[in-house]
Amino acid sequence: MLQLIGLLAISWLLIWFFEKGNLSVLGLTPTKDRLKYFTILFLASAILSATAFLLRMYFAKEEYTISQSLTTKSILLETWYQFRTVLTEELLCRGALLYILIKKIGQPKAVIISSIFFAVLHWLNAGVWGNLTQMTILFTFTFAMGLLLAYSYARTFSLLIPFAIHFGWNLTQNYIFPENVTGNHILTLAAPPPTVTISYLAFFTMLLFPKISVLIVDYLIVKRHRQVEVP
Repeated sequence: MLQLIGLLAISWLLIWFFEKGNLSVLGLTPTKDRLKYFTILFLASAILSATAFLLRMYFAKEEYTISQSLTTKSILLETWYQFRTVLTEELLCRGALLYILIKKIGQPKAVIISSIFFAVLHWLNAGVWGNLTQMTILFTFTFAMGLLLAYSYARTFSLLIPFAIHFGWNLTQNYIFPENVTGNHILTLAAPPPTVTISYLAFFTMLLFPKISVLIVDYLIVKRHRQVEVP
């Protein structure tokens, strides 16, 4: 919690120093319009994220069951952890930084710079530095996702909109389903999946469909939002 408070304080200082503004430019205040798009984008991202595991159930015959160690406390704690992580990344990559860049150099360049920063941040967090193949794969998706998230802020000037996309994806990938074998999850593998042979088409469908679809669908949803003038 102190981390978020610190980031908000730094964001306010940066916005005031460079633009003589305040945190209202981040669009964190809920409105009817923002809440509508927040709900739609959160659900769309969560559902499309879940298709990765639905496809694995179909092609790789994986089976999932509700975790036996699940408790109300663990759900609240892990949901809060995912919430805090996503909000931290949004404040770092899309908050004051993106707003100031848009004002100084324009929207297109600002969106690209913000997306590069977002991708490099994931390089460091994922611990893939030095592995060229993993770095390339990770950069491709996180940069593309960064473009979507930065565009959604630049379109609406509300951090709630990229947060909804980001939170829906991360909550599903990192907590609801066991993308990583470590940590707590709502669903777990019921048993070790059987050894099956799948085609290259099936493999790349499982790998790429969720990522490509979330980028396209969420972009089309955000594009329907009217362009908000720069605060």
